[in-house]
Amino acid sequence: MDGAHRRAGTLLGTVGTALLAAGPVMLWRGRSSRKEIRTELAAQKITFPDHGLPAELAAHTGRRVETGPEAHAYAQFIKGNLAHATGGRTYAEISAELHAAGGDDEKLAELRQTAFMGQSLRASLMSAYQAWHLTTLVTGLGAAFTGVGAAMLATADALTSRSSNHS
Repeated sequence: MDGAHRRAGTLLGTVGTALLAAGPVMLWRGRSSRKEIRTELAAQKITFPDHGLPAELAAHTGRRVETGPEAHAYAQFIKGNLAHATGGRTYAEISAELHAAGGDDEKLAELRQTAFMGQSLRASLMSAYQAWHLTTLVTGLGAAFTGVGAAMLATADALTSRSSNHS
């Protein structure tokens, strides 16, 4: 049985060491990535308007977009404005209308450009929002790996100490 304890202790110690090494790296990368997202969003100088926001976004009135949730909220703001401007049609739908009209309808061409810019801006903000969630995941996993790694090393130490005491 002592040999089994020793082998289990060695395996737990190896895996624990790997997790204990990976955890802090993940914590550091998660936090540094979140800081990078904040820096990039702040550099865009996007600010919610002081008035005219829909009720569900009113809490953001006058605030700068600097976090993932704020990027998501602003993307929702753009979505509403875009739906109003395009009558709820997407870039693809307007492009199809323009093509069906022979491609020379100036009003549809301008509307297509508006839809393209709005959807592109919205997609960029949604990417920041998704990246924000990934930083949360990476940071959480880093903390979990660190804790589990430390627990595994403590267990490995107890197993190898028990094995040594019985020899």
